[in-house]
Parts: sequence; structure tokens; C-alpha cells
Amino acid sequence: MPSLEQALDDRDRAILRLLQQDGRLTNLELASQINLSPSACLRRVKLLEDRGLISRYVMLVDEKAAGLPGTAFVLVTLDQQGRAALDAFEEAIQRHPEVTECCLLAGAADYMVRVAYANSADFERIHTEILTQLPGVVRVQSTLALRTVKKTTALPV
Repeated sequence: MPSLEQALDDRDRAILRLLQQDGRLTNLELASQINLSPSACLRRVKLLEDRGLISRYVMLVDEKAAGLPGTAFVLVTLDQQGRAALDAFEEAIQRHPEVTECCLLAGAADYMVRVAYANSADFERIHTEILTQLPGVVRVQSTLALRTVKKTTALPV
């Protein structure tokens, strides 16, 4: 059985690339750019959605324009690594919009958390009132980003 990636043809890849660049493209614009009829293009997009390759459509907000120019990457270590401890932490972290990404890690720390913040006082609040108070947290180690060199949500398809 071929892998999902192998089942993609050039037009599917083009659809994915174009929609990653601009999720607001109309079906007519998309169809025109990949040389398909609008109905054939719409069928392909629907199939990509049904297969889970297109998981959702979102709008991206500029952090600086929104008053959140700071980015911190925080390594979090828990007191336990059992399923219940991981579930409790993961459920609790979902409630905090300051946390823009959270990844379970294999390594010395248990999680890496990406945080958006306004200024040093705001980050101190997030650190003291949120991160260190999450279930099971015994250690947090923060690294502050000075400048974002590359940031993308697009995958190389």
C-alpha cells in the first residue's frame, strides 16, 4: 500500500502549497493557478480535507502588532512521567492563551512550551502565576528569543 505522501500527485502538492501561502484563495483562483476546472479543484480540496492533509484553515495574527513581541521557549520538567501526570499537565496548559505551543519531549525535560508575552513584567507573571503552578511542575528553564529569523506554518509538500 503506498504511503499518503506517495499518493499525492503534482496538482495535490500545488494545492497544498498555494493554500499554505494564502488560505483565502477562492476556489476559482486556486483552480486557475493549477489549471483545473473549478469543480475538479473543489473535489481535490475536499479529498485533501477528508484525508486529513488539510486539517483546518486559520488566520495568523502578527505578534508585535498584537502587543506581544516577546517569545520564550520554556523547558518544563515534571515530578512524574506517568500517564496521569502527563494528562493533568496537558489538560491544564490548554487553558492558557499565552502558551502558543507545547510539545512533549524525549530528553532531559518533559515539555517545551512556546510563550508569547508583552514585556518582562508580563513574562514574569506568566512564569510565576502560570508555568510554575501547572500540575506536577518541578522545574522550568526559560530561553528568551532575541529575534525570529524564520517562522513558518508551511510544510514542504
